[in-house]
Amino acid sequence: MYAHSSESLIKQAREIQESELQKFHSRLGKLLQGKELGHEAVDSLQRLHIILSPSVQSLSCVHCFQSTNCSPSLHLYCLRADLSSLCAQLLRSLESRQSEGPANSLTHTLPILNTILTHSPDCLTEDHVTLLSKKLVDWLRYASITQGGGVPSGGFFTGPRSRQPVPTAELDGTVSGDFFTVLCVGQGFTEDQWMNVYSFSMLRHWLLTYHSVSNDLSLLISRVADDRSEVDGSVVSMVSATSSSSRLLPPKERLREKAFQYCQRLIEQSDRKAHKRTDTDLQKACLVEAVCILDCVCGEDASLVYRTFPCIKALFGRLSSDLSFARVLLPIAQFYLNHGEMAAVDCECVWKLVFGRFPAELFNNQFLAHELLRFLRLNLESLQDTQTFCSFIPVVDDFVDLLPSLVTAGTAVELLHTLLDLPCLSATLVLQVRSTCLPISEPGGRGLLSLDAFRSQSFRGLFLFLLRGEAGSGDTIDRLSTLHELLAETADWSRVVQCAQTVPVLLHIFFNTVIAVADEKLLAHLVQVMLERSSLLLNIPKYNKEIHRVFSSHLLRLCKLHPSLVVDQSHELLEFAGATAKVYSKEEIYTHVVWVLGEYLSVSCDSRCSVKLITSCFETLEAVLFEITSSAPPPGADCPVPRVVTSLMSALAKLASRSHDLIPRVSLFLSKLRTVTRGGPVAWCSDEEDLVAIVTRGEELWSLLKAPGVAQSVLTPPALVTSPQWHRDTNVAMLLRLRALTNLTHSQ
Repeated sequence: MYAHSSESLIKQAREIQESELQKFHSRLGKLLQGKELGHEAVDSLQRLHIILSPSVQSLSCVHCFQSTNCSPSLHLYCLRADLSSLCAQLLRSLESRQSEGPANSLTHTLPILNTILTHSPDCLTEDHVTLLSKKLVDWLRYASITQGGGVPSGGFFTGPRSRQPVPTAELDGTVSGDFFTVLCVGQGFTEDQWMNVYSFSMLRHWLLTYHSVSNDLSLLISRVADDRSEVDGSVVSMVSATSSSSRLLPPKERLREKAFQYCQRLIEQSDRKAHKRTDTDLQKACLVEAVCILDCVCGEDASLVYRTFPCIKALFGRLSSDLSFARVLLPIAQFYLNHGEMAAVDCECVWKLVFGRFPAELFNNQFLAHELLRFLRLNLESLQDTQTFCSFIPVVDDFVDLLPSLVTAGTAVELLHTLLDLPCLSATLVLQVRSTCLPISEPGGRGLLSLDAFRSQSFRGLFLFLLRGEAGSGDTIDRLSTLHELLAETADWSRVVQCAQTVPVLLHIFFNTVIAVADEKLLAHLVQVMLERSSLLLNIPKYNKEIHRVFSSHLLRLCKLHPSLVVDQSHELLEFAGATAKVYSKEEIYTHVVWVLGEYLSVSCDSRCSVKLITSCFETLEAVLFEITSSAPPPGADCPVPRVVTSLMSALAKLASRSHDLIPRVSLFLSKLRTVTRGGPVAWCSDEEDLVAIVTRGEELWSLLKAPGVAQSVLTPPALVTSPQWHRDTNVAMLLRLRALTNLTHSQ
């Protein structure tokens, strides 16, 4: 909780009037126009931030600014002031020597200036950019190498004048052998050393904002030719002294060169063994920023790619075996992706680490999961060109944006199984984390059977298949039902339930994508998978019904686009439709399977559709319909929904209209159905209104079948009827009438 004084200031700030704010602004403007930026000016800027913060920021921003940092709310002030003039005053204060202003004035000014530039980058002129680029060069490369203050040389009469300068040290305790960086330590720091730290913190933003690629082409080509030989050469030392040639470069190019040298030194310093845990974390943070800055400067100056890659390759080789540096390895992967092709460097080892080991071993690291997902989204277009990307399975339950890029003809079947197994994978990942801890029991004392199964060698192969990090080892496994039994108790775990809720969305994306890349053979295989997996799903409340609903909608869509799929998969479809038990447990998908059989099992859809096939289908559906309408439902099952019964009757009528020898059989059933229902309630339908609807539908079909020619036209209409184009047909009078009406309306 923040101090009461901070909350009091915020309360006062909320109640400030516009007139008071204008007076305060005028006084602050005069202070900033003075020759010196004193304590009063800095204090006024802090008060201004507190005034403006409540409307757009939280208490944390105020607390942060009280430590001389800024927040985006300062942008509101900039909308009332002349930004160019304000920046000019701030830049002028940066040029003053320490003796001309109060202590720490520079360290206050630079963060304020950086915040203004973040939200209004156009406020600087070219002269301003040049000036600040020069100052950044000085602070980054020429900061003091001695500690702030000093230590007494000894003796009774020791005074301030006898204090001796002490050099800064490296994190491992040795004396610094080169220029000062953020990874140098000491008992105290000078103002220019603090400016070195601040300059490094804003360097990447400055380069991205004001250093566009504007190099002369001939100069760039000559540099690339000169530096190309350095790719395969060894790096003698990453510590670079300032060369005389760099002083001749323009300010922007000179800052780029100094940024390159600074980051090279940071990478060298990160290899030192830090004495404190906090220093180790600082090394990792600086490595991330250093690699990002190197990526930035290489994007601006291609000649630096050949000078940088040996260092990046060595850094990757040093860190790749230690996944505690995963946060650093992602920027390295970004560097390889951006510049690997230019330097002709093999990136396969990088992708195997990022797409393989990261998800497989660091799946419980939420921060890294976010960073990895962000990396994939930002680089999706570039990564699609890499074969490795499609062969690895990201362990992320929210890769909606990534999923389409993973769907190919070679991965579609395995990917469909993987999506359906995501709840099982989520449960397995939880078990993997728990298995490394002490045995976990429920409150009642009973141990988790799923955890015991995970640790058992008998079932180890099932779980290892789910945990595979690379695709291509097989579409699915034979003992899915066994796996679902072992994971039955995980069905109500929050992570498993949440994962199950994302699967229908991902399936819709999958099917919408696969239609564009799959041929009919692959689509037929996917239809078979849908029929098989409708019975092989982890038993999660509402999950199975949602999956069946997705399967049903896309089964209709696939068969409508490719009606020949019904003939290709007729054996599997009839086997599914002939199982009476599915009427009671999978009514959604069962109804749609029956519908596609009755709709598309026709010569007009596929010339291979024979009378024998139509008769076989008719007999299969007839047997099911007779069974469910002549007996009560099985124990524990509800009565079949009316839609299933009417779909079966409609399918039989459609098939009979295409093979007239079958009409007497379906007519006999429909007449018996009407007779049976007149006797009162029936065991297979408990709702009277549903029974009336079923009988009414049966009478309509019976009436149609009395005229076979009419029945075929109504139940199986030709494409001309279902998709009329009369308004475009020049052979009919309607087109002429439409044109005449159009001319009449236009003439008026």
